[in-house]
Amino acid sequence: MQKEYINKIREYVGDMSQVAGIKSYTLLDGKSNGVRAVDFWTGSGLNFTVILDRCMDISQATYKGRSLCWRSPAKEVHPHFYEPQGFGWVKGFFGGLVTTCGLTHLGAACIDQEEHLGLHGRVSYIPAEDIRMRQEWEDTEYVLSVEGRIRQVSVFGENLILTRKITAWLGRSEIKIEDKVENVGYKDTPFMMLYHINTGFPIVTPESRFVSTSQKIAPRDDEAKEGIENFDKFTEPSKVYKEKVYYHDMKEDDNGLVRCAVISEQKEEEPFGLSLVYTKKELPQFVQWKMLENQNYALGIEPSNCWTEGRDKEREWGALDYVKPGEERTFSLKFGILSGRTDIDSFTQDIQNVVEKKSTDIISREDMISIKKKQFKRD
Repeated sequence: MQKEYINKIREYVGDMSQVAGIKSYTLLDGKSNGVRAVDFWTGSGLNFTVILDRCMDISQATYKGRSLCWRSPAKEVHPHFYEPQGFGWVKGFFGGLVTTCGLTHLGAACIDQEEHLGLHGRVSYIPAEDIRMRQEWEDTEYVLSVEGRIRQVSVFGENLILTRKITAWLGRSEIKIEDKVENVGYKDTPFMMLYHINTGFPIVTPESRFVSTSQKIAPRDDEAKEGIENFDKFTEPSKVYKEKVYYHDMKEDDNGLVRCAVISEQKEEEPFGLSLVYTKKELPQFVQWKMLENQNYALGIEPSNCWTEGRDKEREWGALDYVKPGEERTFSLKFGILSGRTDIDSFTQDIQNVVEKKSTDIISREDMISIKKKQFKRD
């Protein structure tokens, strides 16, 4: 059956790239000059770009010509332009579907035990090595994947290796990210990791909504307190808008999985959405970044093992994670396209089966810190 299926497809195409494939190339223009990239197309309408020289993050993703992510004006800046001090990180932040933050610190710039730490860490500016790209049949599935290693090392400091594999499939509208972080050094090393997933227009509009298995939500600060009851809704872009950041306590299903999605329901257009499924035990925290400013019109959905207030705060709360010598941590995230009412209703029903109620409890930041501490001690 497998051979017959494959041969039937080959009767129609001279090369599989006619229907699905991956292509590697190097960008040449401006600050992107020299950046290696890989394009994926699955034949379902899903296309995306992996930036090899930026932690194998996903800088662009579209479905049937519609963008799934917010793209910043910075574009795909070469890692040579990285500015680690203070807020220099944002000068090369392309947004995109996924930007990785970490590995030894992330969040606000701070001073932790006399060490000056910049915004969001440096892993997203590290090029991958030992790249392997595969396009091959596995039974009746044509599988597309790229795999590489990102080494975050420092003399007298950390020695961490992030092995990342990104997979897609012919005819399917899904992306799977599989990460493994290893401490190949001889020191206990602070470990902070966050997936900065950036959704934007046209999947985010005033007619969109955010759905999740969140059971509790807390504001990061006074700015986030204002209008927190509308955390899952959006307005028109504003000339002046101060970012709002919320912390969620996500509830997992019987298999330990967390679900969330951004759903667009614009009038006179077929509804569609972007879904995310991951394991809570691997990523126990969830940060929501809401930014509705002109040009910076985005919703960040950010599963992580920490919050975004800096490593000094994680240490103060007694919740700073460490990875021990020889220890490995694994993470798996799956993105999917919700195309049409049937897909959306099915996914939202899966969420309702977990949370069993329509509203999310709003609690204080202090109460959420207590939950965070308990989760950290239990894990």
